[in-house]
Amino acid sequence: MISGSYTAIITPFEGAAVDYEGLGQLVDFQVENGITGVLAVGTTGESPTLTWEEHNKVVELVAARTRDRVLCIAGTGSNNTAETIAATTHAVDVGVSGVLLVDPYYNGPSSLEIRKEYVEPVATAFPDLDIIPYVIPGRTGAQLLPEDLAILSQNHRNVGTVKEATGNFENMRRTRECCGADFSIMSGDDSVTVQMMTDPKINAAGVISVISNVVPRAIADMVRLLEKGDEKQARAVVSQIEPLFDLVTVTTTESTPFGDTPCRARNPLAIKTLIAILGMPAGGCRKPMGKMTRKGLDVVLETARTVHAGSPAVFAPLADFFGVNIDARLDTPSCWEGLSYEDD
Repeated sequence: MISGSYTAIITPFEGAAVDYEGLGQLVDFQVENGITGVLAVGTTGESPTLTWEEHNKVVELVAARTRDRVLCIAGTGSNNTAETIAATTHAVDVGVSGVLLVDPYYNGPSSLEIRKEYVEPVATAFPDLDIIPYVIPGRTGAQLLPEDLAILSQNHRNVGTVKEATGNFENMRRTRECCGADFSIMSGDDSVTVQMMTDPKINAAGVISVISNVVPRAIADMVRLLEKGDEKQARAVVSQIEPLFDLVTVTTTESTPFGDTPCRARNPLAIKTLIAILGMPAGGCRKPMGKMTRKGLDVVLETARTVHAGSPAVFAPLADFFGVNIDARLDTPSCWEGLSYEDD
């Protein structure tokens, strides 16, 4: 069973290129702050815009940097089973502990097809590798259902975990009902991890987190406390960092010559913006993702200031590791210059 706290790590850029040196620093920061493992090239790592050459090189670096320290999971899923098998072959060759298979996006196979034509071929080809389906219909337009997941787990001993990001608690409970007590349900959404881990009908085993990119120690502590059954102390940790959970998606209302429109800045835009503000390796997002609006940037800044003012210890590990002054980073306009469209 996969359990604990994992970071879906960003992919930093330097100009148009992947910043591999910066990526190594980010991995070390995670390892030194108690995280269970690192997920390379998930959605947060901007896998849709990496070339397969870059994708494989990122996996290779993270696998090497985590070896004999923490676990490494590689995102190898796609909407093409042959591509997924090729990426998984590479991941196995460089020594990952498991792979994450996002439901095939855009072409939208049925749950039965996802089981028979996608997850099952990978699980069969790599019987000694943990295969982790990633169910996130809001991104993919497809969904592996609990019933098909249960068939997979019965037929393939290496399918014993799911990353659950449906936002649907009844689906989570149905997954537990179908897959049994020994199956591992991992939260794919920071904001509901506590509820997933404390609901006896879900009994999640941990989280694959976005927010741990900046607060790995807090997320690791939260999960460890929940594993021990200390919900009170876990919720005390959550109370210090909870505003950060809202940065996974930041929605603002923007003015145009034709009226107001909503602008939804989806992961990893806001978290990478915060990472850049705080002085960690980040770079921008790859097109077609872009920048925050000024209103969105203000949300990121005010959220970070609120967390820092309420609990200065939250960002202390980051400040120590990267040698930055959090107060200065959050109060100096040059630290966020160029991070919004209004700066263009």
